Amino acid sequence: MSHHLDDRLYYRKMTRRDFLWLTSITTASMAITGCAVNPVTGKSEFMLVSEASEIQLDRQNSPHQFSADYGAVQDRPLNHYITQIGQNLASHSHRPRMPYSFRCVNATYANAYAFPGGSIAATRGILITLNNEAELAALLGHEIGHVNARHTASQMSTNLLLGAALAIGTVYVETKHKKYAPWIKLGGQIGAGMLLAHYSRDNERQADALGMEYMTRVGYNPTGMVGLMEELRKMSKHQPNLIETMFATHPMSEERYQTAKVSATTAYRAAQKFSLNQERYLDNIANLRAIKGAIEALQQGDGAMKDEEFDQAEQYFRKALKRAPDDYVGLVMMAKCQIAQEEPEEAMEYAEHAKQVYPTEAQAYHLNGIAQMMNDDFETAYHEFKRYEKILPGNPNTFFLKGAALEGMQQKDEAASQYSRYLQLTNDGEQAEHARNKLIQWGYIKQK
Repeated sequence: MSHHLDDRLYYRKMTRRDFLWLTSITTASMAITGCAVNPVTGKSEFMLVSEASEIQLDRQNSPHQFSADYGAVQDRPLNHYITQIGQNLASHSHRPRMPYSFRCVNATYANAYAFPGGSIAATRGILITLNNEAELAALLGHEIGHVNARHTASQMSTNLLLGAALAIGTVYVETKHKKYAPWIKLGGQIGAGMLLAHYSRDNERQADALGMEYMTRVGYNPTGMVGLMEELRKMSKHQPNLIETMFATHPMSEERYQTAKVSATTAYRAAQKFSLNQERYLDNIANLRAIKGAIEALQQGDGAMKDEEFDQAEQYFRKALKRAPDDYVGLVMMAKCQIAQEEPEEAMEYAEHAKQVYPTEAQAYHLNGIAQMMNDDFETAYHEFKRYEKILPGNPNTFFLKGAALEGMQQKDEAASQYSRYLQLTNDGEQAEHARNKLIQWGYIKQK
């Protein structure tokens, strides 16, 4: 047998769906409970997901999402600032005892999201568009509102009742058939697992109302919510690609904006005396403001990658890295771009630099392993996947990649073990078919 892997599986161009596949994360189990009192409305409602299960699902899955978004920013004062605001809001919410945590993640697209157990993130892309602390409080208050109203748990309960699949995967806007890179199904681009799936318009209205309630309780001007809505409206008109993920999970409407304006001037009119805290906000995001040009170049490069304009994407990434040479996202995106152009040596250089810049973030190890496999260095690739797994355990795709690397090393027993572990977690898709065929071919399982 050749030391090269199956050309048909590994050397073909791949689709955007393929590229996102390796960000998928494990299916989790849920406790079945029945009905529960909604902490916001006080009414009994159909609920098959317990609070303990919400927290467990959050802990299992949120780290994978944060890594897909390139990890939390390496700016401790900024994360501390966001945490202070978030915890203050959460302590005045309907579920103050939930294990909330807050951070800014490195992703450049504009979004914020909450996992059902209270893990909440805002991206760099959204923070550089906000104007003051009241708008940030509105953003975080809205996400806390989703947690308090148990919107995700309610959707999951409905899915359970309908027998819908509960595999936690990646949510993305469906596009045309796109080839996104020349190598096997790469890890991590955009985020949002099924636990962050599409909220209904009613969910959004309720989260808006709760967000305004919480922010005014702790002394923020309600026009911060109006300002947030106004910024989202502007982006939807002038930069729709930047917020497609946000609007896929958080449907925006003119009605939401008008409702916020009315509420700010009626129900919360007295709170308009509170400050917007603009200066304090700008001071705390000073490091982001200093590299705003680099972040915007990365946004443009990401759009070019989606359109298969790899030369143009590379130009944007070079522009970003010239302004911010140690930016983790810029280095990882450039590594992906080099892989897409079948330049593994170049990809390795950027991935290695990314590892040095942010050694505790997992994504660069995955990419470096893939580039090493493209270069037929299966042993180094295997060790990179092991390092990824040590940093971020629980991704079944790593079992598959380790199996593929071991297969390239001619270590059938070890490869079979990894493929078996992978098949214990998923039986569908081309990867599962490849793993199963190899186990049959090598005599580990009998063909049915």
